[in-house]
Amino acid sequence: MSEIVVERYADTDALVAAAARRFIAAVEQAQAERGSASVVLTGGGTGIGLLKALREDSGSIDWHQVDIYWGDERFVPAADPERNDLQAREALLDHIGIDPSRVHPMAASDGDFGDDPEAAARNYVDVLAANSTDGQLPAFDIHLLGMGGEGHINSLFPDTDAVRETAKLVVAVTDSPKPPPTRITLTLPAVRRSKQVWLIVSGAAKADAVAAAIGGADPVDIPSAGATGVEKTVWLLDEAAASAL
Repeated sequence: MSEIVVERYADTDALVAAAARRFIAAVEQAQAERGSASVVLTGGGTGIGLLKALREDSGSIDWHQVDIYWGDERFVPAADPERNDLQAREALLDHIGIDPSRVHPMAASDGDFGDDPEAAARNYVDVLAANSTDGQLPAFDIHLLGMGGEGHINSLFPDTDAVRETAKLVVAVTDSPKPPPTRITLTLPAVRRSKQVWLIVSGAAKADAVAAAIGGADPVDIPSAGATGVEKTVWLLDEAAASAL
């Protein structure tokens, strides 16, 4: 059973700094063990804040030996500033000399698959399989997650078909309650095959959902409750987000 770790920090700045230190240590360890590392990025304030912190100091990470994936993406044009991919490039990836062939973004709505999110989702299944050790998923060392106030992770929202998915690893979402409505997302089955899943959460508005998830809520109601790693599930919280525990 996955080890559950809950860490609390005074505020968002301390939270992001601690997440960066933990990220550096985990990637360095993976590279020491097998020469490379594989991570899944997330967007949002804390997710992008983490990337900015890593731009300032990423320890001895060899970025040429890191594969980058995304947990979800807004299905909008490539130049749209809401793209998680674009935000991550601006915050970190454009500044570290990473091998472009090891950066694996989800398709944009003006890309090879046009305005067809289902085709884009199927393509990301192929991308994952092409870089996998088992024909399905890469060996994700870390899957980073933010969380919404209602408990959503990636683009898996409460009481939706996407969060109920039990077989597919990537799905298109066309009715997201949070705009934009069309997205591509890894599913809970994909998240649960990551070695470590980290939920980086700040703010009092998320405290009830944090408490419900850690307390074992139904993932259909609180999707973050279903986000567990094979080896470890880590909740990194500021005091406000932890206030209902």
